Amino acid sequence: MTTDPRAALDRFIAALEAHLQAASRRQGEADPAVVAAYQTLADAFETYDEALYGAYDEVTPFVLYDDTEDADELADDELDDLDEDDLDGADEDDDLDDLAEDTAEDLEDADAI
Repeated sequence: MTTDPRAALDRFIAALEAHLQAASRRQGEADPAVVAAYQTLADAFETYDEALYGAYDEVTPFVLYDDTEDADELADDELDDLDEDDLDGADEDDDLDDLAEDTAEDLEDADAI
């Protein structure tokens, strides 16, 4: 059964609006209304993406992650894309110097307070 892409898009837009409204009224870290709106938004997106593919053999440029394992896989893929120069440690000393300078500045700022 293929869902009409226009109807799926309308539900997706409504879910975006509901998520924005829930987020603007958030009552804490794990507000149940925000969690529910998030899940509804994710489901509406998947339905729209599937309807778009079913009707037009087209997809959106977005990806939903179900858990941290998917995010870890993405991080691994990004590491694979780095240039070999980035991984050879040539800039490591410069990075450490920059980190030391930033830390010293942060400590000075904290002492000033």
